[in-house]
Amino acid sequence: MPRRGVPRTAGGKKMGPEVLARAGRQAVEGVRERTEIGHREAGRLRGARRDVAERPIDDAIRDPYLTPVTEDEKLLTLSQGGARPDDFTRTDTWRLMRITGEFIEGFDRLAGVTKAVTVFGSARIGPSDPWYGVAQEVSRLLAKEGFAIITGAGPGIMEAANRGGREGGGRSIGCNIELPFEQHANPYVDTLINFRYFLVRKMMFIKYSTAFLIFPGGFGTLDELFEALTLIQTGKIYQFPVVLFGRYYWAGLVRWLQARALREGKIAATDIDLMMMTDDPAQAVKVVLEAYAAQTRLARERAEREREADTPRPLAAAAKAPRPAKSARRRS
Repeated sequence: MPRRGVPRTAGGKKMGPEVLARAGRQAVEGVRERTEIGHREAGRLRGARRDVAERPIDDAIRDPYLTPVTEDEKLLTLSQGGARPDDFTRTDTWRLMRITGEFIEGFDRLAGVTKAVTVFGSARIGPSDPWYGVAQEVSRLLAKEGFAIITGAGPGIMEAANRGGREGGGRSIGCNIELPFEQHANPYVDTLINFRYFLVRKMMFIKYSTAFLIFPGGFGTLDELFEALTLIQTGKIYQFPVVLFGRYYWAGLVRWLQARALREGKIAATDIDLMMMTDDPAQAVKVVLEAYAAQTRLARERAEREREADTPRPLAAAAKAPRPAKSARRRS
């Protein structure tokens, strides 16, 4: 048992800046290795596509040890001739313009997408993994129903989904993210968009999707799962099915939510019903189709109400018009 009063990580190590820094570096390396595993499992020694834009990594928001942190450090760097001619590109103002530019590019490239599903899951698996085949099949079925398939453009589950989308005759979209190491898109992406910022990339997933399909995965997959649930819980999106593929994989998480978060009142009982668990592609497709029909119906009804509110009503207006006084009517 760890000594009481000694802060430790969830893995049991004594907490400290060195431990966190080392864990952070190892985490980045682990993501790189897992991504490469997915490509190797698919028969590619390295990434399939190298059309990710060649641009310097914005290290100012990734590693505090690469750039001065305090004003004194900045001043010392300048006094030693350490200023760089492109320092202005590392300011918040410049970064804001880049973020705006990424939003514009994403909206422009995906403007015609009105019916799409986003698929998330591990990048580490290959075609021999059972979930690869399931992701490929459900995406193929959805593509045949007219849905575009959106993924993070990587290997593993993302590749399987893009592959299935292409096989089903649908549009296969990949939203790639710039990482501290080179990340390659899978070869089944038809429309590839590269993002520097996660926040912009997440917006594209949400804005153009009518459902999330969540396959077994790690922190990134969990991030997208709870992002979707939070948006539904807070009313930002509606009639938005979140389908968890892999009953056995997700059962422990759901049990914890019920036994701990729900029991302590951190969530409501109905929040658990925001998720659906299945292992069956056909069942997932049925849920997505029903939700899309409901979304379309609600959007049509809302548009009709707004149109009625904006349409003049001659009879009602005449009824409300002031009537002439009695004396005026007698004179006439």
